[in-house]
Amino acid sequence: MTKHYILSLNPTAKHDWDRCILRDPITAKRPEIAKLIAEAIGAEPGTYLVSVNIEVKVLEQVPAPQAEQLPLSAVEYNTERAQLQELAA
Repeated sequence: MTKHYILSLNPTAKHDWDRCILRDPITAKRPEIAKLIAEAIGAEPGTYLVSVNIEVKVLEQVPAPQAEQLPLSAVEYNTERAQLQELAA
């Protein structure tokens, strides 16, 4: 069974539960791993000793947005301002 999830890592998050989040890419719900395992074995009543293999492949990585933006230098500011004035004209 192959499932796809979005993993978000934010070591500077305010709350512990927001530092590592695993979500379904379509519903954004957090997966219940025990239910997934029960589905895989058929959910028949009983007690099971199970082995679970987790293989992780990074399909795409999006870097976290930067919290701070560096101020523009005077040259960059003047160039950007001149370009905006040209567009406005």
